[in-house]
Amino acid sequence: MIIGVPKEIKPQEHRVALVPAGAAALHAQGHTVVVQQGAGAGCGFPDEAYTAVGAEMAPKAEEVFERAGLIVKVKEPLDSETPLLRRDHILFTYLHLAPNPGLTQALLDSGCAALAYETVMLPDGALPLLAPMSAVAGRMAVQAGANALAIHEGGRGVLLGGIPGVRPARVVIVGGGSVGTHAAQMAVGLGAEVVLMDIRADTMAHLDLVFQGRLKTLHSSPHYLAEELATADLVIGAVYLAGARAPHLITRDMVRAMLKGSVIVDVAIDQGGCCETSHPTTHADPTFIEEGVVHYCVSNMPGAMARTSTLGLTNATLPYLLRLASRGLKALDDDPALALGLNIAGGEIRHPAVAAAFQAGA
Repeated sequence: MIIGVPKEIKPQEHRVALVPAGAAALHAQGHTVVVQQGAGAGCGFPDEAYTAVGAEMAPKAEEVFERAGLIVKVKEPLDSETPLLRRDHILFTYLHLAPNPGLTQALLDSGCAALAYETVMLPDGALPLLAPMSAVAGRMAVQAGANALAIHEGGRGVLLGGIPGVRPARVVIVGGGSVGTHAAQMAVGLGAEVVLMDIRADTMAHLDLVFQGRLKTLHSSPHYLAEELATADLVIGAVYLAGARAPHLITRDMVRAMLKGSVIVDVAIDQGGCCETSHPTTHADPTFIEEGVVHYCVSNMPGAMARTSTLGLTNATLPYLLRLASRGLKALDDDPALALGLNIAGGEIRHPAVAAAFQAGA
């Protein structure tokens, strides 16, 4: 099969979907890899590193899409890319279709088979292709939130870890999955007072054991959430429902009652955001103030840490990519986890959560 790797064009997106080592693995199995010139430059992989392992370079995205049957990307295709997709294409990337009916319709119109990294799910509910970027985003969320708390950023001027004799910042994390766990590790490590809220008793029990009293867990309900937000310096929204739009657990009224200059980092913004007052931002202009609260809502957070993110992502995606390259969509027959990644095929929505969101937003 011919695998195409176009350069990412989302603003401030410096990741690449395939590193030279991955291209070498595909080449060793007899596949052809076509990489757009400069695709890896933003994260330290020059064109020469790809040609050295047998990959071919193409000057423009149009050639990559024209030649390849399997298109592998990092972020969802933008308006200039969707017209390049064909019925015989397999697209493998992050899609986050639930809050994006326009992209969903464009993929339906193209007739391509679109597989989303974020809905590939193992039998135990683990999300192997979302996990590495959740780790990056969770850790970045604390760094971004700590920076946004500075006075010159509009924040309260609270140092996350405090100093001797002065209380540290109070951090509330909403969601105890991969993003929330990694955010908790960072916040606890920096000396913050951390409360993590979730609705799953087993998740909270596990985190209690892992952190051994260094954070508090609390059942998430509207009443308790409102109470915790009212005294928080930093709130991290770490809610994720596979394939579905994120619920607005944090309402505008809750935000209005928060401390002025406090910060919300809405990591769920890729899925529409878990805060009613959130809207997507970029690395170039990452924050805005609403109801007196600083909001950080960058929709491709890991793109700023492109080298680490690219290596982590491709470590996870390469085994699945090798199967798709060898067997095409037949690979889904033997891999139930990968089959759950199929969001769209043949002009039809194949994932129930995406279908429900599309019907609601259409």
